[in-house]
Amino acid sequence: MTDYDALQKQFQDFKSRNLSLNMERGQPANANFDLSLPILSAVDENNYTTDSGVDIRNYPGGILGLSEARELFCEQLNVESDEIMLGNNSSLEMMSRFLTWALLRGVNGSTKGWVNDSPKLIVTVPGYDRHFLLARELGFELVTVKMTGNGPDMDAVEKLVANDAAVKGIYFVPTYSNPTGDTISKDFAERLVKVKAAANDFTIFADDAYSVHHLQDNPTAAPNLLQMAKEAGSPNRVILFGSTSKVTFASGGLGLAGMSTDNIAYWSKAMSTGSIGPNKAEQWRHVLFLRKYPGGLKGLMQGHAKILKPKFDKVQEVLNRELGNHNLATWTDPRGGYFVSLDTIQPVASRVVELAKEAGLALTPTGATFPDGTDPENRNIRIAPTRPPLEEVELAMEIVACCIKLASAEASQA
Repeated sequence: MTDYDALQKQFQDFKSRNLSLNMERGQPANANFDLSLPILSAVDENNYTTDSGVDIRNYPGGILGLSEARELFCEQLNVESDEIMLGNNSSLEMMSRFLTWALLRGVNGSTKGWVNDSPKLIVTVPGYDRHFLLARELGFELVTVKMTGNGPDMDAVEKLVANDAAVKGIYFVPTYSNPTGDTISKDFAERLVKVKAAANDFTIFADDAYSVHHLQDNPTAAPNLLQMAKEAGSPNRVILFGSTSKVTFASGGLGLAGMSTDNIAYWSKAMSTGSIGPNKAEQWRHVLFLRKYPGGLKGLMQGHAKILKPKFDKVQEVLNRELGNHNLATWTDPRGGYFVSLDTIQPVASRVVELAKEAGLALTPTGATFPDGTDPENRNIRIAPTRPPLEEVELAMEIVACCIKLASAEASQA
């Protein structure tokens, strides 16, 4: 039996099992949600008034959110309590509102809205499909730069912004990037906050979705973009976003936006035109829950890591065992976040995803990590091991490895 015949037999064996596995989206597992179950009973008819006297049943509390919640979640974005604004549920909703306002009226310091300037945003590839969808549907032209092990390719960024005033900002994940797991380095962060841009209102929209989603003990602190921007004399250039979507419940949580106090004044006025304020009951629920949780926010995230790290370790174990010496693929080994990024050596990613589907495994569609839905090299596959149980992660990765071998063999024979 040839190696190709053996691969075909292994593949047919997987197909015969009538599997239904899914590693398509980076969702928490039920075990992660279970950590936060006490949040459901954190607020009742006896404790609906906050420490500062806000009755969460009424309108008061302000557009910025409850002071107690701001004091708690400023830690997540590594900002001060007067440098954070809270919103509802997802960071994506907050980013949508900020980008829409920027188009219509501009950011703090703009002389006009961006909409008539044929605005462009720099995005990193491979990157987050929801960023691409949101920005593109709002009308931004997306300009791509490669996501490197140190963050966005700064040589490319500096060239793009230097002479083109239509490049209004960069939109990316600075910590444990989706999908590569890379974190911007101090050197690249300094270059980014100091970049000389033709647009005087150039803005860094940093979706710090995974800022506290560490997989390792004693993680290295990521560069503080807002603090570095202050030191560089451009405090209003950076706007950070985050949420509790993968901290407590994905369906009901808080959106976060961190920025300078000058920006807080500008954006709170802008956001108050369309809302009296975010969900204070949900904010108070989070405060009371995390006050009682052992170790608070840090303790909860350590609990998440205990569930997720074995899954990421299993991904590395299977890939190293099955592909480590075959020169068929390379992949990242992140220290946090929710994804592993895999690149096939040959341009066979779409065939791998197709084969995996035949074998009963749903993977992220090829090209999802690029703005137009097309991977120009047909090599990138986003691995999302967080939702399935550990035993399914191992089986799914064995299928991935088999499909990579088979697709690569097909390509070699063509």
